[in-house]
Amino acid sequence: MVLGAAPAVLALAAAVAVLPPLLLRAPFSTWFYRALVLLVISCPCALVISTPVAIVSAISNAARHGVLVKGGAHLEAIGRACAVAFDKTGTLTEGRPAVTDVQVANSGVDELNHTPERVLALAASLDAHSEHPVAQAIVTEARRRGLSLQPADDYQQLVGHGGMATLDGRTYYVGNHALFTQRVPHAKDVCQQAEALEAQGKTAVLVGSERAVLGLIGVADRVREASVGVVQELRRLGIEHTILLTGDNARTAQAIGQAVGITKVRAGLLPQDKVQAVEGLLAECGQVVMVGDGVNDAPAMARATVGIAMGAAGTDAALETADIVLMSDELERVPYVIHLGRSMLRNIRQNIALSILIKGVFLLLALFGVATLWMAVFADVGTSLIVTFNGMRLLGASQGRS
Repeated sequence: MVLGAAPAVLALAAAVAVLPPLLLRAPFSTWFYRALVLLVISCPCALVISTPVAIVSAISNAARHGVLVKGGAHLEAIGRACAVAFDKTGTLTEGRPAVTDVQVANSGVDELNHTPERVLALAASLDAHSEHPVAQAIVTEARRRGLSLQPADDYQQLVGHGGMATLDGRTYYVGNHALFTQRVPHAKDVCQQAEALEAQGKTAVLVGSERAVLGLIGVADRVREASVGVVQELRRLGIEHTILLTGDNARTAQAIGQAVGITKVRAGLLPQDKVQAVEGLLAECGQVVMVGDGVNDAPAMARATVGIAMGAAGTDAALETADIVLMSDELERVPYVIHLGRSMLRNIRQNIALSILIKGVFLLLALFGVATLWMAVFADVGTSLIVTFNGMRLLGASQGRS
């Protein structure tokens, strides 16, 4: 836009210098001087730096508060957000789940003389190959109890469900209820056991072979202390939609959602389901933020307008995909960065308005012969300094009312 206006400004200055002397027999030196004043005032320096100085200041402010922003465009986008979607484990919760229950399945199958210790050891043998927080909790509990783990061959991660591997020539599964509903026949009593764990807000992990479910493990994760305050702050900032997107069961998800004040809960989601949920929010309100930390969250983060990853607990896939990374894993930085984005947009509008207003006033003065060359220099350099100092105010901006 600035480059397109340059020829017009040059043509106007030439007209001011030449036409009055030719048509009105006015002194050439007077109008040549006015043309020079016009050129100096029209210099677009202040307008050009209005946006970059605000963006750089805002990104620097974010870095000082432990937030890595991968570009000014992401701050602009998050400043316009109207919906925020959260993953559950490691995002709204602490990401440090612990085993609370180990049960033998009421399946009527006495395979391998399974006991709670056998169930836990078997699950840990498979989960030793997984990075998921729930899997790591099971492995940690097995080691705490001094159980020996068997080497598992041909481990496959079943995204959104769990995993499978071969032990002693037999295929075993570990994962959620949906996985076993699809692949392993089991009695109604097993379903009731899983539902009982889920009703307590726990994640039910089933363990079994191709023939039967051998046992269930209850895993619970504490809600982050900041989660409730974060959701309340987002609502105060005018965020209309907060939604929980998780692959966990509906009962556990609802319990977490109610505990933190989330407006909508979607549970039992595979990665592609999370993407569809984000697309639905995009169609509804246009600007969506997705906050997550896991491999399963990466596709949804990529599809969202802005993806935010939990830096300390986040997987490599999530950190690579995210547009913004919370380096300290402080969830309260989500409303902070939304407020910062809005402050930056407001600052950019102020800078542009100031640049146009001051330049416009001095251009009129120049055309009427009132402005001097020194006034023109002030209009150019002075306006540049004004927008620069205004943009630098973002360096000291803190979380507050938007």
